[in-house]
Amino acid sequence: MAVEAVVFDIGNVLIEWNPERFYDAEIGPERRRALFDAVDLHAINERVDQGENFRQTIYHAADSHPDHGDHIRLWHDRWIEMASPAIDRSVQALRTLRANGVPVYALSNFGVETFAQAQEVYDFLHEFDRPYISGHLREIKPYARIYEILESDSGTAPGALLFADDRADNIAAAAARGWQTHLFDGPEGWIDRLIAEGLLTRDQMAPIPQDKADA
Repeated sequence: MAVEAVVFDIGNVLIEWNPERFYDAEIGPERRRALFDAVDLHAINERVDQGENFRQTIYHAADSHPDHGDHIRLWHDRWIEMASPAIDRSVQALRTLRANGVPVYALSNFGVETFAQAQEVYDFLHEFDRPYISGHLREIKPYARIYEILESDSGTAPGALLFADDRADNIAAAAARGWQTHLFDGPEGWIDRLIAEGLLTRDQMAPIPQDKADA
């Protein structure tokens, strides 16, 4: 089936998401490993992605682990530094698809407050035909309901959707519903796939000068 719409994950597809890198730079790898061994910060963040209040959730975790409290609060207070930088070539692909008239959706595990914060920094997060954000929907990948919501709301047949995500479990859940999928491991492979599908051309995807790249 021909692709009718393209679906982007955001974290590690359009924006780098690497809390470990942030903490390594902030407190050093050894202390970071001790923190992450003591407190499952990714699991706590998943609750935010499911719609819990960002500040309350992180600060409650900090209060519950006073030995690590200051470092846990960094997850809230300096979150945007963990969600950076933009992956410029993926952003170029997003914008070129839209210029070509291809509907483009986001399907991402993101909190309500964190997505709003990211939109303040990254203009391209306003450019989807429709964002499907877990915190707003109170549904999360890789569970089937969030995929079903996108299908129903967009009116697109599963087989006509092409979805890029960096997590194999999220890709597997989409494939199980009949979506076309791409396991993202870098923007050039994703661009190659979009060109192969006839959605972009090689000329359109010439590298953009760095001084014109979106910060």
